[in-house]
Amino acid sequence: MTTIHIGSRKSKLAMWQTETVAALLEKAGLETVISSMETKGDKILDVSIAKIGSKGVFTEELEEQLAGGSTDIAVHSAKDMQSILPAGFGLIAFTDREKVNDVLLSMDKSIDITDTSRKIRVGTSSVRRIALLKHYYPHVETVDMRGNLQTRIRKMEEGTCDALILAYAGVKRMEYEDMIVKVFSKEEFIPPVGQGCIAIEAAENLDAEKQERVRTCLNNPDSEDCLLAERAYLRTMEGGCSIPAFALAILDGEQLVLRGGLASLDGKTVLVKTEKGSREEADQLGQRLGKYILENGGREILAEVRRMQG
Repeated sequence: MTTIHIGSRKSKLAMWQTETVAALLEKAGLETVISSMETKGDKILDVSIAKIGSKGVFTEELEEQLAGGSTDIAVHSAKDMQSILPAGFGLIAFTDREKVNDVLLSMDKSIDITDTSRKIRVGTSSVRRIALLKHYYPHVETVDMRGNLQTRIRKMEEGTCDALILAYAGVKRMEYEDMIVKVFSKEEFIPPVGQGCIAIEAAENLDAEKQERVRTCLNNPDSEDCLLAERAYLRTMEGGCSIPAFALAILDGEQLVLRGGLASLDGKTVLVKTEKGSREEADQLGQRLGKYILENGGREILAEVRRMQG
């Protein structure tokens, strides 16, 4: 029987995703072995991802295992993947996608983020979420918050902030849905590239038969086409998770609708554009959106972002 060796981060959410993937592979008749580790992004919690250097903070060590052959595939949150992978690696599958919205979590059910008379402190480490909060809810104070979901919730319980803004997918998978006090609309809070989807990474020299069996079992063609468009946009922007960029592709029949853009760090400017095309031209769609945003104020915003992040 073929055995697939799977690499994963150690966090509870990462392990949930990995065990879900392993269960699907085993259902298809493959044996699985999971090895978990802490990555640089998991260990360094007192510095923003932008300051660590966003390229590969959650993936580098897992890629070393793939390159060395000790694991066959690595399981990632698609939103953690850099837009350009290191040479010799590729994403071979994208799973079914969970609801993509951002949500507000709190122990205080009376919290209303639209209430300008009340001081609300919201914990997040995402530059996109901070910029969009400043744009739509300028009265809200943001508190820098790193760490896994359980760590963030503990910090909130200790009084570091009043609420957290997180991805619905992780909240649902970790069974904290009862703490949701608001679901942000996808029109205002356009998610980051890949949110809600699990991506499977492999070294290009992985045995072709293993690669094909993994792909056949795990890949959702609709997710893949949407993610290809979103990732092409981010690649054109030369961005990772340290820039306030966002994009969401959805399928309307056989047409792909990609809506995305970029926000300034102070939230004063939010650039948004929609591109449409056939799903076969997912890559070109993303590139087109990226070029439009860059040529219509995006370059200046990115230069300012990079200057501020040092």
